[in-house]
Amino acid sequence: MSIFGKIKDAIFGKAHAAEPTWQAPGQQAGKTAGSAGTATTTATTQRSFTQADVERQLEAKPGADKLNWRTSIVDLMKLIGLEASYDERKELATELGRTDYEGSAEDNIWLHEQVMKKLVQHGGSVPNSLRD
Repeated sequence: MSIFGKIKDAIFGKAHAAEPTWQAPGQQAGKTAGSAGTATTTATTQRSFTQADVERQLEAKPGADKLNWRTSIVDLMKLIGLEASYDERKELATELGRTDYEGSAEDNIWLHEQVMKKLVQHGGSVPNSLRD
C-alpha cells in the first residue's frame, strides 16, 4: 500500500476506501439475492464529510495536543502511527509527484500541503487553515 494510502486510511478509516462489490450476473445494482431467491435491497452508505472532519479526526487521536500536526508532515505522520523517517517522506513525495525531495523545511511544507490537497481529492474536507 502506498504511504498516502496509509495516511488516508488512518484518517478516514479503511471503510471509506472504495471497495469493489461483487454482483451476480443479471442482478441489478444495489440488489442481492435473498435466502428464498428473492431480491433484497442492500444499503450502500457513502460517508459524507463535513468541513471539520479531517481536523476533527486528527484532533481526536491520542497525543494530538502535543504534536504540531497542523503544519508538520513529520508530526502528522507520527500522530497517525506512521514512520516519519526521511526515506518514508521521500517515498511519499515521489508518490505525490516530487522527485527532487531533499527533506528541507520547504520540502516538508510542500509535502504537508500536498497531503492535505490529496485528502480533499479523496473525499475529505480540509479546512483552509490546514491547506495553506
